[in-house]
Amino acid sequence: MSSTLLEVTRASHEEVERLERTIVKDFENEPATSKDRLIQSHRVRNMIDQITLTTDKLIDIYEDKDNARKDEIAALGGQSLTSSNVNVFTVFYDRLKEIRDYHRRHPAARYVDTTDEYEALLKEEPEIEFSGEESYGRYLDLHELYNVYINSKFGQQIEYTAFLDVFSEPEKIAKKLKLTRQYYEYLQKLLDYLVGFLERTEPLQDLERIFSKLVSEFEEKWASGLIEGWEGENQKNDDVIDLDYYSSAEELMVVGPDKLKKSLAALGLKTGGTLRERAERYFLTKNTPLEALDKKHFAKGARVVEQSVGVMHQNLGEDAKEIALTEAKIKKLCDLLRETIMRTKENVEKKHALTYDEIVQEREEDEVQQESESDDEDQQIYNPLKLPMGWDGKPIPYWLYKLHGLGQEFKCEICGNHSYWGRRAYERHFKEWRHQHGMRCLGIPNTKNFNEITSIEEAKQLWEKIQQKQGVNKWRPDLEEEYEDREGNIYNKKTYTDLQRQGLI
Repeated sequence: MSSTLLEVTRASHEEVERLERTIVKDFENEPATSKDRLIQSHRVRNMIDQITLTTDKLIDIYEDKDNARKDEIAALGGQSLTSSNVNVFTVFYDRLKEIRDYHRRHPAARYVDTTDEYEALLKEEPEIEFSGEESYGRYLDLHELYNVYINSKFGQQIEYTAFLDVFSEPEKIAKKLKLTRQYYEYLQKLLDYLVGFLERTEPLQDLERIFSKLVSEFEEKWASGLIEGWEGENQKNDDVIDLDYYSSAEELMVVGPDKLKKSLAALGLKTGGTLRERAERYFLTKNTPLEALDKKHFAKGARVVEQSVGVMHQNLGEDAKEIALTEAKIKKLCDLLRETIMRTKENVEKKHALTYDEIVQEREEDEVQQESESDDEDQQIYNPLKLPMGWDGKPIPYWLYKLHGLGQEFKCEICGNHSYWGRRAYERHFKEWRHQHGMRCLGIPNTKNFNEITSIEEAKQLWEKIQQKQGVNKWRPDLEEEYEDREGNIYNKKTYTDLQRQGLI
């Protein structure tokens, strides 16, 4: 009803308080599904934006640049900043007249309780746009950027799954391929997509604060030349000659022909001729813009640069810095979306093994599953007998527990007193890595002879007995190796050697 600034201020404060209470009330309701959780985050984000707008309006009122608020407060006491002859009763009756005129014009006006409006905010479902590939924020959809990557000079002909591994590592691309418009446009599209995806999936994430901190850290590293892939980029190029230190072409000849040739080539000028001709040609660029030079000074096919030498290299450094900063932002976003990237790669690899009908069926099942999820998963599972969990995350039936003897505990000293529950798990563990590692530490081969042996002492005793038994049955060459004389008689090695020494053979 009232249009006074004080009433607007009071209403704004009330709106902020109501929105804050609504946010707290919304967070008290635990969402049942991931879709509900995402909708809740967007709903809270909208309320936070509304609080921000109302707060900005309050700040403008309190700053009172036009002194309207001060004048209104003074008017309440019968005073005025513009006039000193103000009667308090006159002000009172003027306000009373405004109120009566308002009710005369709006006879059906009534008090409206805004509580219902804020309650309706809790039931609001913001529309969130996702592509079919993104599956409501579960996966990334980088197919468009993938096509740009494989059809560009800086990219490679790789599979989509490999692209999901390399798109977050721009430092692996050669620096000479980065200083192109095509690469910069690719980075901008990638950054815009990742920012948009993060805003849709995690609307409560404060990207401005994250990027502001990132920019401050980037500036320090860039000044020190420590940005990966851009080391020393901010340092001055030694091949470029600064003409401010030279007043004539004769002085410029001191730098030598090779350096002059490199500087001329960088500007697209001819690099041939004597040392004096090169110096004079390069010295022309000190006070004359390149576009004003005669075309005869430029190399064949060279593009005329419309900038001076210093400005050209300054702009080149600024472009490199902007590209490096964009790369840093992309890497930061990829760190925040690391789990989503891994989930996307797994989903793509899984799809390669499915037919189209199976993909469609799986997508429909995922949608049904998202709708049918409930709070049962978050509730504490009733398991008084402490039964093992099955594949579905619930305790297995008690009859199955008794059938497999899972209540019986077997300890193995060789495995470090590890417990195995049930006869089946106990028998299987003799071939598993834990038991094999324990036997290897004892210096005993893990053969069938040591099955059912769980004590270290028993294993050592059995191994000693096996070694002794192998010593009795060991082949002895002096008694069992056979020799034959010229007449065909067979002797063992010891007998044959004795007869040979005696000269009888």
